[in-house]
Amino acid sequence: MNSSSRSGRGRRRMMNEINVVPYIDVMLVLLVIFMVTAPLVTPAQIELPSVQKSSQAPVQPIEIIINAEGKTRLRDRDKGNERDLSTGEIVAYALERQAAKPGPDTVPVVISADKNVRYESVLAVMDALQKKQVQKVGLTVKPVPAK
Repeated sequence: MNSSSRSGRGRRRMMNEINVVPYIDVMLVLLVIFMVTAPLVTPAQIELPSVQKSSQAPVQPIEIIINAEGKTRLRDRDKGNERDLSTGEIVAYALERQAAKPGPDTVPVVISADKNVRYESVLAVMDALQKKQVQKVGLTVKPVPAK
């Protein structure tokens, strides 16, 4: 009798469950605290710098157009003229225009070449501009449409 009474009453069963009730209580208290304090916190305000309008219009570039045959043409949008010129004449004109307005506001030069023009024609114009230290030289491209 002694052994049977011991095994029935004295032996404890192992618990393999987690009691989650205290965790739920803690989470509810935290939720209430955040709900009460959130409206009291003011969002950060950022002071943005202000910018005045530019007093000068942006400088229109000098455009060097190279057609499919490799002939060069000058388009000066600032002066509203367009004419056929040799590479040497275009370089001299670009230097003259840039000398009139030196510094960061100097007149930019862009090369617009037909997509079928030989690469050497574009390089020849760029090389002539570089040899005479013409500043702000760029290429115009047509953007690929997004799909």
